[in-house]
Amino acid sequence: MSTANALVTHSVVDGIAHVRLSRPEKLNALTLQTLEELVATARELRRDRTLRAVVVSGEGASFCAGLDFGSVLKRPAGVVEAFLPRPWRGTNTFQEACWAWRRLPVPVIAAVHGHCYGGGLQIALAADFRIATPDSEWSVLEGRWGIIPDMTGVRSLAELVGIDTAKRLTMTAQMFSGKEAKDLGLVTELAAEPVAAAEELARELMTRSPDQLSAAKRLFNQTWTSSPRRTFARERVEQLFLLFNANTKAAREAALQKVAPQFGPRRR
Repeated sequence: MSTANALVTHSVVDGIAHVRLSRPEKLNALTLQTLEELVATARELRRDRTLRAVVVSGEGASFCAGLDFGSVLKRPAGVVEAFLPRPWRGTNTFQEACWAWRRLPVPVIAAVHGHCYGGGLQIALAADFRIATPDSEWSVLEGRWGIIPDMTGVRSLAELVGIDTAKRLTMTAQMFSGKEAKDLGLVTELAAEPVAAAEELARELMTRSPDQLSAAKRLFNQTWTSSPRRTFARERVEQLFLLFNANTKAAREAALQKVAPQFGPRRR
């Protein structure tokens, strides 16, 4: 999709969706329209049963410089509307612009270069994997403006770093490099060309059953902070479905014959 005046564009080639923040003249800073388009794009992709992976990146010199306060605050009524949660989702528009990528049943990889600040950092943290340039610039920047990360970033930080590190990054709004982000555990991998590296990871993941990938993503996302008892129960549910699944059979036969598996569409 490449719509005139769109702030988020995407295309799907060979099962990989490339989602791009497309406001390069403003370092892909987030407007209310950008947030709405991120939610709509994720929903559209969720309906595509041929989809195998998603790469999220930013056009121009940055991944995303965070919220464009100048633009957003010109629409106070729009801010109020976007701030109200949808009861059936449990998120508002700001939060769903990030959490929608968690809801996708396929791996999502954020390819980060340049600035990754505030809301942009929260979008990146909502992905399953983050590949960044060593010199990319990261910050939980909300603290500089006297606010807190409220686009699901608190939950994502809690999953990736210790509570003291999460508090320090949030309270100080310090700047740190992609390399430092990797050392902290926020970045999965460093690469000079993160989009290319993200594509390579996506293609590696595509050699695995799409149903196994979906099950693994659900299992980790839904039980990461759960009790062992609930986690074990969820394991059983997911495994029971996979044991008698056509894509599991294709993966098993391919592994035994050491050939490339031929998978069908995702089953759920």
